[in-house]
Amino acid sequence: MKLKDKLRDLSAHKTGLLATNYYNLETLHGVLRAAQQTGDPIILQLTQSSIDYMGLNTAVAMGREGLKQFGVEGWIHLDHGGSVELAQRCLDAGFDSVMIDGSELPFSENVKITQEVVQRAKSYGAHVEAELGFVAKLGQSHAHNGFTQPHEAKQFVEETGVDALAISIGTAHGFYKEEPKLQIDLLKSIEAEVASATFVLHGSSGVPESQLRAAIQYGICKVNLATEIKNIFMKTLQDILTQNEEIDLRKVFPKATNAVTELVKGKLDIVNNR
Repeated sequence: MKLKDKLRDLSAHKTGLLATNYYNLETLHGVLRAAQQTGDPIILQLTQSSIDYMGLNTAVAMGREGLKQFGVEGWIHLDHGGSVELAQRCLDAGFDSVMIDGSELPFSENVKITQEVVQRAKSYGAHVEAELGFVAKLGQSHAHNGFTQPHEAKQFVEETGVDALAISIGTAHGFYKEEPKLQIDLLKSIEAEVASATFVLHGSSGVPESQLRAAIQYGICKVNLATEIKNIFMKTLQDILTQNEEIDLRKVFPKATNAVTELVKGKLDIVNNR
């Protein structure tokens, strides 16, 4: 099934689709084992830094083979693509979906760059995500609240024809210094204005379960998870390495991979309204 159709179907049933970043074979397998055990579909995401680290063709091949190996329904997505050129490379490499992130550009420039990617993606049958509003990235202040405005979201989607829109309703990338408070009423207003796109929540790491469930009930369909995956993998690995002198990574990494699996299983339960 095409990703656009899947998101539409899930949104109608007030459930979501978890989108997980992967950084190496171990985090990929940790994510896929969770989806295999729960029987849920999943989106596998790659950022430019992960593509640079693993190599574009290697990263995509790992994702495709992993989905096949674990028997999981899934899609490969470019997360936070910063240029038309990167989006094009990913489309050529067979990505099912690409994000073009012009959220820090003026509105008109964000529209223009998104229109370009939407047009290019058509011949590939690929899904396109964009972002409107300010969702703080790693290293940026969380104090700036550039929430997505309903009328702007409506205009943006109508002018670009984008399939999915990442919106700012109170989340940020990375960990939070204090508990976030999602603007659910704002989400309801955005959903009432925009009928032709599904909605994406970036920065879900650290958002309380009750707020994630509420966001999904009122319009969020795709939920991104990245920081918690990196954190639990590395923290588990660090704990293991301080307790033994094992040099065989094949014996050390599985425990960290299992920690990723347990984390993702819990998130899948939330996103799928269980």
